[in-house]
Amino acid sequence: METVPPESDANRPTAVLPWTQLLQLSIYWLGINGIWGALDGVVLQARMPGIVGEEGTGIALAVAKILAVLIAIIVQPTVGSISDYTMSRWGRRKPYIAIGATLDVFFLIGIAMSNSFVAIVAFLILLQFSSNFAQGPFQGYVPDLVPAKQVGTASALVGVMTVLGVIGGQAFAYSGFLLGRDFTLPTIGVGIIEFSTAMGTIFWVREGRKPKPREGKSWKAIALEAWGTDILRERSYVWLVASRLFILAGVGVIYNLNVLYMERSLGLNDSDKSLWGTLASVLIGVSILVVSIPSARLADRYGRKAVIYAACVSGIVGMVILVMSPVMAVSMVGILLVAVGAGSFLAVDWALMTDIIPKAASGRFMGMSNVATASAGPVALIVGGPLLTFLPGAAGPRAAMAAGAVFFLLGALLLRPVDPRRREDNVVADGGARVLEPLPEP
Repeated sequence: METVPPESDANRPTAVLPWTQLLQLSIYWLGINGIWGALDGVVLQARMPGIVGEEGTGIALAVAKILAVLIAIIVQPTVGSISDYTMSRWGRRKPYIAIGATLDVFFLIGIAMSNSFVAIVAFLILLQFSSNFAQGPFQGYVPDLVPAKQVGTASALVGVMTVLGVIGGQAFAYSGFLLGRDFTLPTIGVGIIEFSTAMGTIFWVREGRKPKPREGKSWKAIALEAWGTDILRERSYVWLVASRLFILAGVGVIYNLNVLYMERSLGLNDSDKSLWGTLASVLIGVSILVVSIPSARLADRYGRKAVIYAACVSGIVGMVILVMSPVMAVSMVGILLVAVGAGSFLAVDWALMTDIIPKAASGRFMGMSNVATASAGPVALIVGGPLLTFLPGAAGPRAAMAAGAVFFLLGALLLRPVDPRRREDNVVADGGARVLEPLPEP
């Protein structure tokens, strides 16, 4: 299998990739996020009231999310780090993608067939394990393969596929309302779609750089390496992960509570939820397609942080509209603004992350960034779930949307200390060796 020649930590690949390869590098995100778009965005919100009762739904969703995501936080960076050192005839990333994607289908069948809270949570935990077993190594491909001049485009495509996966999974799952609230086929269907996109990655994505040399390290030591405190020295990386956490938590409020918002704050019935939910998904998808590439180009001209700040402003305004909206038609304006903010953020976030991490350990660093991605939903539900429980009727979901606006604000504030310069631009010669020049204090 063709591999990219070994490169130093500071150097990015130089070979220009064809568009077909850039698309294939991003399409697995559609499959992965389709699963969680369906489950978190529709299926769990629709099924939990019948399992735990209306009053317990908010807390149940928060508990289920927290327990499952703890697994994701542990698994993704650990397996990502292990994949940095893996040597196989399939390369260092693909074995993990194949195993994880296959297990995803079986665990989704388990969720679809389960009718108790304990069983659903158990299969959610297993699904988080398998999904992140694949996702951690997969995240290393962009730093492995994409040259500096294409990283903006690659990041935009990742953003597009991520959001299209979420809204596509939601739109697919809304069909369960039209099937008499039977979500069995939608739940299994998103697993089959995810498996198909994984197979495309395995067969058509070329392998990246060669594995890091183990130098006598045990696999246990390599797994623990992901959690080494040396990562805290990468100050810009740490601040960016924190900023990402709160921005995605802002998006996560509406993503994880949209069905309950439509039911309790706007009084929509099942037929109306299916109609408006599908229309919202289409609107979000079109918005993402429209803003992603322009956002990436604006980031190349004005800086990635400037685009993220603008995305946060759009998200804040959108959430405020959702708080105050009297009817779904007005809410759609708020949803549109949140979608524009989310699309702009996702279009450049990966590029900024890829710029500032050590390239040889991309599996570890990109996997660790999932601490923010995976924690965003629980953070949204830790705040939003109790609000749904303790504030009656329409007030609970509206208060949760207000919390979402605060999350966007915190994300913007935490972005300020991030040094956006490419890591390879901070390299200087020192006695013939290439070392990283210390970045200035924020």
